[in-house]
Amino acid sequence: FLDLWYSSVYTPKIMVTCVSEDKSISFAGCVAQFFFSAGLAYSERYLLAAMAYDRYVAISNPLLYAQAMSRWLCICLVGISYIGGFVNAIMLTSNTFTLNFCGDNIIDDFFCDVPPLVKLACNVKDSYQDVLYFLLASNVITPTVLILASYLFIIAAILRIQSTQGRQKAFSTCSSHLISVTLYYGSILYIYSRPSSSYSLERDKIVSSFYTVVFP
Repeated sequence: FLDLWYSSVYTPKIMVTCVSEDKSISFAGCVAQFFFSAGLAYSERYLLAAMAYDRYVAISNPLLYAQAMSRWLCICLVGISYIGGFVNAIMLTSNTFTLNFCGDNIIDDFFCDVPPLVKLACNVKDSYQDVLYFLLASNVITPTVLILASYLFIIAAILRIQSTQGRQKAFSTCSSHLISVTLYYGSILYIYSRPSSSYSLERDKIVSSFYTVVFP
């Protein structure tokens, strides 16, 4: 559901832009696209962390899985992921669109995103950079650490399995999640973990299209 919603934020507008003479987007439309894309992106990172924990429980305690991962706990994890994602999106959106924009207002990207909007800003205050670093720590680094910790425990649990076939079966339950995490976080970290002065919009446009459209 999240991936369907996430790609729907971008794909219709990108398709219209490709076939239409009108390449513009309204200010309100840009704010809405920016807000929902940020909220869903942050929510996905929390969900990926929750899914990593779920895989750990399934492998380490398969007989107690139904009790450990109750329906109520799953609902809470999903709800917290969405709430946390959109609360952080409010913070990012409000700080981004209070910047002073100047120039010809051409967004050099497929959609409204942080790097091209920062390029349009007349001046970027240190406080805004601090917000970006805070969001990087809370929405990228923290979930990544939780995922890595879960997989360390998963590997430890798999190594305790005696048979090779049992190990392969246990690890295969994580393979799709591990691939998704690697592809998604690889592109995210590549774009957003660098200072604004080193942005290359042409290169970043290609990378961002993967985690916004192709991967979902």
